[in-house]
Amino acid sequence: MNADNPHREWSEALFDQLIEAGVTLFPYIPDAGNKALIEIVDAHNEARSVLLTTEEEGVAVCAGADLVGGKGVLCMQSSGVGNIPNFLSFSKGGRFPVLMMVSMRGEYGEQNPWQYPMGQAVEPILEAMGVLCFWVYERGDLEKAAQAAINAAFRGGHAAALILSQKFLGAKAF
Repeated sequence: MNADNPHREWSEALFDQLIEAGVTLFPYIPDAGNKALIEIVDAHNEARSVLLTTEEEGVAVCAGADLVGGKGVLCMQSSGVGNIPNFLSFSKGGRFPVLMMVSMRGEYGEQNPWQYPMGQAVEPILEAMGVLCFWVYERGDLEKAAQAAINAAFRGGHAAALILSQKFLGAKAF
């Protein structure tokens, strides 16, 4: 594991899997959990990152990609899940598949008490909006969970979230 970039190896594997599935658009809100992935995207000739000002924009960008035959993945931290329920209803009503990668806070090993409320609400909010949740707790879970989320979104037509737990990512020091 690279001490300067501990998420590089799994980010490369996930990127390859997403590209193989036809995902080329990566709207994101910057976060330590998606930093390495976005760096990989920015270095690739056929993928594009889109810096967002709010998570809701990412749902709309992914829906727009679907309208023109493209595929995107919304990359955000768990705290951003609270910002998107209204746009998820737009996605559900319009039958746009949405794939999300959510890096968790407020769970395993969390030291910041302010992160717990939203961390505990992520899965109930997503499930209430009809989003299928696929959790990654350890490195061995990543490819299977990612493939399940990719299939649910782009073959099944559902909203799906690949949720990267703090047990997998490591907890941030507070």
